[in-house]
Amino acid sequence: MSGMGTANGFGALRRRDVLKLIGASVAAAQFVPTRAVAVDRLTLGDAEIVTVTDGTLTLPMAYSFGDAPKEELIRLLEENGLPTDALRPDCNVTVLRRGERLVVFDAGSGPAFMDTAGKLVAHLAEAGIDPADVTDVVFTHAHPDHIWGVTDDFDELVFANARYHIGQAEFDFWSSPDALKAVSEDRQSFVVGAQNRFEAIGDRLGFVKAGAEPVPGVEAFSTPGHTPGHMSYVVHGGTDQLVVIGDAITQSVVSFVHPEWPAGADQDQALAIATRKALLDRLSGDRARIVGYHFPHPATGMVERNGSTFRFVQS
Repeated sequence: MSGMGTANGFGALRRRDVLKLIGASVAAAQFVPTRAVAVDRLTLGDAEIVTVTDGTLTLPMAYSFGDAPKEELIRLLEENGLPTDALRPDCNVTVLRRGERLVVFDAGSGPAFMDTAGKLVAHLAEAGIDPADVTDVVFTHAHPDHIWGVTDDFDELVFANARYHIGQAEFDFWSSPDALKAVSEDRQSFVVGAQNRFEAIGDRLGFVKAGAEPVPGVEAFSTPGHTPGHMSYVVHGGTDQLVVIGDAITQSVVSFVHPEWPAGADQDQALAIATRKALLDRLSGDRARIVGYHFPHPATGMVERNGSTFRFVQS
């Protein structure tokens, strides 16, 4: 690594020094009265919620929508002004600031997944958030765009002072020696990547079960199907609440109008459909604000019934 650093003119410059430079640039930019498009904020009781984009992904239609009826899918996408050649979802990382806790839900893609993603550190700086101040990182699941961002170009932990939390079932699946056999060949890199990140986190990683609170005021509940141990989280704030749904609902139009359609990214499609239907029903009844990892940034809003289906109302 030292040779690469010298060639780039950085010498012994490490990630922490780079972050300081980014922070200084952001501080200077704060004098310019423009609104950052990569960051959104809202208040939840005594807490502040910040939604920060990690960038976007580019996913083939078959991967995103599986065996959904093609003509009906294209018509639905066109009616909602969405592209029909590929899905290009945002990646929205939710940050909770309450008291002395600074909690990040999922860690983005990092530098090794897609060129259009892995921008979390720069956008955290834009939001005035130093990764060194993060106390907790809570994972919904262990797909690359949610967990690979815990390490940087130097394989160092981005959130160097944090504790990490993941569902027990999710960890057990991805860390199993049989995990490579349990996924298709095109997803075997997901397994290797997850195991490498678990190793980097080491004994900082704790395990969450449904109904438990990985941090005070944040309640985990099981939403399996997208991955075997996918978790969502309710952030309580007085009489208000925000539900971090991760990838339990992946698309802000198709998943609401046709929750029964299989999604190619779901590992257990039948279970994911059942979870999606139950979750939409619950969320529409609770009238809780949600944040979807792959919804259009800033990705917060409400679930409303729309006849026999649902719709996402951004707010």
